Amino acid sequence: MDDLDRRILSILRRDARTPYTEIADRVGTSEGTVRNRVDRMTDEGVIERFTVTTRTGNVKAMIEISVEMNVDTAAVGERMVDWDEVDFVWQVSGEDDIVLVVDAVDTRAVNELISQAREMDEVKSTKTRLILDERLG
Repeated sequence: MDDLDRRILSILRRDARTPYTEIADRVGTSEGTVRNRVDRMTDEGVIERFTVTTRTGNVKAMIEISVEMNVDTAAVGERMVDWDEVDFVWQVSGEDDIVLVVDAVDTRAVNELISQAREMDEVKSTKTRLILDERLG
């Protein structure tokens, strides 16, 4: 991945619907080059998915999870990624092992996710932070 790929990705991160012609103008190359690079990055798994961010009035939160020693953290995260309200599952360093970024209809739904996580044998503890405001960086 080179500087041009990074600049293309930066634009797509802000708005995945940006037309390739506009991206090409902004990065100083042709539309075909942008299209080929996006296709290549998608094929190589650099771009995993194109997604939509909404402002639905839902409750967004980060659920920080610590697991027991000698647990396959990736396997635990793979089970959690299938939960409907989960947008992201991050394996992290530090006091906690996994962070779920969730988008739920209300605090009751967030609490149900916390309970679901705590019911897993591998989970030692959870901490939850409600996201009060969100800005695209």
